[in-house]
Amino acid sequence: MTLRIILADDHPIVRSGVRMLLEGSLNGAVIVDVGSPDELVHALEQQSCDLVITDFSMPGGQVADGLNMLGLIERRWPGLPIIVLTMVSNAGVLSSILAAGVRGLLNKSDALTELTLAVQAVSHDRYYVSTSIERALDAARAGGAATAQPSLSKRETEVLRLFASGITVSEIATQLNRSVKTISRQKMDAMGKLGLRSDLDIYTYAREHGLVP
Repeated sequence: MTLRIILADDHPIVRSGVRMLLEGSLNGAVIVDVGSPDELVHALEQQSCDLVITDFSMPGGQVADGLNMLGLIERRWPGLPIIVLTMVSNAGVLSSILAAGVRGLLNKSDALTELTLAVQAVSHDRYYVSTSIERALDAARAGGAATAQPSLSKRETEVLRLFASGITVSEIATQLNRSVKTISRQKMDAMGKLGLRSDLDIYTYAREHGLVP
C-alpha cells in the first residue's frame, strides 16, 4: 500500500529534495506539499493522509509557532503520525517538540541519511529520534546539573523563543491566552535572570542557544 504523505516546509528547495528522497526510496507518495502552517492545516482538512512531515519553524499565519501548530494538529487529528524536521538545537525546545506527541524528530542536516529510516519506523507505530538530536538531549541531561547557565521556567523560555521569532508581546499574549502584563513580566524576569539588557540581546541569546533557527 502506498503511504500518503503531506509535506510542509517554507523552503521550496527543501520540499523538492525531501519529495524526491521519499518517492525515490520508499513506497510513498507526497500527495500535497505546502509552505506555511495555515496551508498545512488547510491541506489536512481537505486530504486524508497516513503521515505528516513538517518543518518546525515556518513563518506567517495564525499558528506560526511550531508548538502551537503541533498542538493544534494533535487536537484535531489525534493519532496522526508526525515527523518534524528542524534546525533548532536547544534541548529544551527539542524536548517540548517530543512532548507534543510527534513520532519522529530529525535535524534537517540528518534528513538525507535518516529520513527514510524515520518514515519506516513511524509508519509501523514506532518512534524515531535522529542521532544528532539524541546526542543533544543526552548531553543536556548529563550536563544539566553542572551548567552555570541560569535556569528559566518553561513559560519564560517559551516567551523568549516566541519574541525572538519576531512575535510582539501583545501577539504572544493573544496566542498563549495570557495577559500582556503577564507576558511582559515573564519576558523581563527572563532577561533579568540572563543579564540581558535589550531586545537585541534577546535575539542574540536565542540564536546562540538554539531557541530559534
